[in-house]
Order: sequence, then structure tokens, then C-alpha cells
Amino acid sequence: MDNLKPTSAFKLSAIASLVIGMGAYLIGLYNATLLLNEKGYYLIILLYSLFAAVSLQKVVRDKQQGLPISKPYTMICWVSLAIAIALLAIGLFNADMLLSEKGFFAMAYTLSLFSAITVQKNIRDMLAFKQDEYAPASPEIIE
Repeated sequence: MDNLKPTSAFKLSAIASLVIGMGAYLIGLYNATLLLNEKGYYLIILLYSLFAAVSLQKVVRDKQQGLPISKPYTMICWVSLAIAIALLAIGLFNADMLLSEKGFFAMAYTLSLFSAITVQKNIRDMLAFKQDEYAPASPEIIE
């Protein structure tokens, strides 16, 4: 099961991407000339999206590994992520910002979303690797 273990470089790059994506988004939000309630909207959209994406990745992984997953929860995860992305798109479309600012927020958001999923996947892979590493070896049958 050594192929499940993510490399240190991959883990570090995923964490760095998450920090850079979220940091850029939050710094951009801090510096934006938006009203406080608009800044709150974009902050909550980021947090909601990250939670929905990580939850969805967990549900997909659980299902892949044969763990029982309820259909309503799976649907909630898919719908939540779709709603979060739609809310960001609608918010940016209607925002009174330069096109370059809208693009900046969209790219920082996308980087954060992808990185959060990757970090969660790496954590899950490391746990699976450690469980396999410490599992007792099955005795071989010698004939």
C-alpha cells in the first residue's frame, strides 16, 4: 500500500497552495473597497465552499472504500458545493469591481477550493497508509 502514501513534496505543496489561496483571497477582501456586509458575504462564501468541498470529498472517498453513506447527505454535499460556487459567481457578476479584481477573487477562490480538497485527501491517504503500516501481517501458508 506504499502507493497510497503522498510524498512530502506533494503534502507541502498542497498546504502551501491552501495558505496562498486563502491568504490572497483574504488579503484581497481586506483591501477591497467593499462595504463590510459585502466583505462578510465573500468571507462566508469562501468558508462555506471549503467546508462543502471537503465534506463532498470525504463522502466520495467513503463511498469508494465501501463505507455506508446516506443518499440525503451525499445530495446535501453536492447541492451545498453547487450553491456556494453559484453564490460566488452571482456575487462577482453583480459586484461593482474591476474585471481584474473579479478575476483575482475567482482564481484565489478556485485555488483555495482545490487545495482544501487535496489537503484533506492527503490526510486521509496518510491515515490509510499508517493503518496498513501497523496492521499485523497475515501469516503465510506454506505447503
